[in-house]
Amino acid sequence: MIRSMRVLLSTLAVLNLMACAVVDRTPDTTFDSGAKWVLLPILNRTETPQAGLRAEAITEAVLRTRGIVSLTRYPAALNTETLFEPTERKILEQALTWARGEQARYAVTGEVDEWRYKVGIDGEPAVGVTLQIIDLKDGRVAYSGSGGRSGWSREALSAVAQKLIKDILSGARLAR
Repeated sequence: MIRSMRVLLSTLAVLNLMACAVVDRTPDTTFDSGAKWVLLPILNRTETPQAGLRAEAITEAVLRTRGIVSLTRYPAALNTETLFEPTERKILEQALTWARGEQARYAVTGEVDEWRYKVGIDGEPAVGVTLQIIDLKDGRVAYSGSGGRSGWSREALSAVAQKLIKDILSGARLAR
């Protein structure tokens, strides 16, 4: 029985290592969940069309499920979702200006640097995302996290992305 348990635990440890994830975050920070939040563009730095928009949808859902009620998305006119867009910084500045005009307290933005299925026998999903929470009161980045995760060959790319985004945002504590 003990030998079987050791084999099982060893197998689980190996399997856990196969679905790798790396996340770096600033120290845990507490934010007011009742404040007004805005979701700004998440820039797509990949060759995958609409990866930024997909990451935005997942980020919005994660923020809402964590208790943020007053969350507004940026206007569609500020959408940068085209490949090799040279004016992304300008559009992000316009989005920040819009957020300040909305009297928002916090803005969430970021970048996607990987969003694909790896080429090979198994075609594993792989995601890389960086997220920032900007305190619009003083313009500083109050929280930041970056990570990459790969999944199993039959796992959905969106599921891997959701796990990663949850992990990145886990250090952003919410209080009322």
